[in-house]
Amino acid sequence: MPVDRTRRISRRRLGLVLAAIVVVLVAVNVATKFGPAGTGLVAGPLVAIGLLLLGRRAGLTWHDLGLAPHTLTRGIKYAAGAVLAVAVVYAIAAAIPATRPAFQDGRYDLHLSAVLQTAFVVIPFGTVLLEEIAFRGVLHGLVNRHRGAVWASVVSSALFGLWHILPSLRLAEANQAVGDAVGGGTTGQILAVAGAVGFTALAGLLLCELRRRSGSLLAAAALHWATNGMGLLVGAALATVRFA
Repeated sequence: MPVDRTRRISRRRLGLVLAAIVVVLVAVNVATKFGPAGTGLVAGPLVAIGLLLLGRRAGLTWHDLGLAPHTLTRGIKYAAGAVLAVAVVYAIAAAIPATRPAFQDGRYDLHLSAVLQTAFVVIPFGTVLLEEIAFRGVLHGLVNRHRGAVWASVVSSALFGLWHILPSLRLAEANQAVGDAVGGGTTGQILAVAGAVGFTALAGLLLCELRRRSGSLLAAAALHWATNGMGLLVGAALATVRFA
């Protein structure tokens, strides 16, 4: 019978570790929003590495973190399926006039080189890497180890939703579909932020389930990138097309 070499930590220490992670994530969120351009691209990988070291120090195994080598093949299969599914959904949505405005987001009004850099560098390394390691890796792993899978999904997904408060402050203004749905002014901004928090929390639950089923963080990261990166690519492509 294999020996369990993992260890649990006290409730007090668990609370301190979780609080430290939240404080770090808040600091990164604020710095990315209000700091110099490119802050997230630099801070994201560094903080992700730091969180992994913290998770390991707290007793998490690579399996707890969703990074076990034996789950890589299964994770790749799930990742490929996730990217394909998003591509199909986005292609259909882009082809339908009623859903096409969802891709019109002023925050991504960029030149082609900037679009490609954002989709293939900024989003995967400045956004997806940190968020997946933080929320579906370390936070999920810690809570799952000490409180179980349900609590792990709920806590990490709720925090993932709150993480999107600052990035969504201009959502109603930048995204035509959202602006039309919630209106303008302060009320529209509040509704847009609340909607973004709720939507991303639900998305977090989906990502947690994908991570659970595949056993790999790679699957969740692929779906996360596809949702953001391919959305940007489709939006940029649509911006160059004239519709009758």
